[in-house]
Amino acid sequence: MLTHRDEIYRYAWRMVGDAQDAQDLTQETFLRAYRAFERLEPDSNVRAWLYKIATNACLTFLKRRGRERMVTLDASASGLAVQTETPPDVVGRLELLREVAEAVEALPPRQRAAIVQRKYQGLSYGEIAASLGCSEDTARAHVYQGLRKLRAQFRDESEVRHG
Repeated sequence: MLTHRDEIYRYAWRMVGDAQDAQDLTQETFLRAYRAFERLEPDSNVRAWLYKIATNACLTFLKRRGRERMVTLDASASGLAVQTETPPDVVGRLELLREVAEAVEALPPRQRAAIVQRKYQGLSYGEIAASLGCSEDTARAHVYQGLRKLRAQFRDESEVRHG
């Protein structure tokens, strides 16, 4: 179960946008999992089960805090180092990452969770469905609707820039 700790942390960070809150939520996820482990069916997908616990913890956290937005990715979180004299292509990539992060953070919470799980964490639709407590078709719909909104937003922004 602890083999999934790092990916659960990264998922929580992408959902709430704060390292300390993500650490707390990861700890809460594994505490809840430990308490419920004996009720887990032997043939269950532990990874999807952990994502379900983490998703519920993150959504509760966001609701309790009154936030429905992730904190914008900064340069250090993107893995790209920004120096005083940054090549234009790196600056462009950082700007694009920032814009994508802002667009993802503006999605409704379930669409955001589905997009993060699918595109950032690499979960299957079955695992997303298990983590969100919905059918696989509904999980696909959350991903599809979220991607559709993102594409529309970037298409509109592109038209404004080039139009």
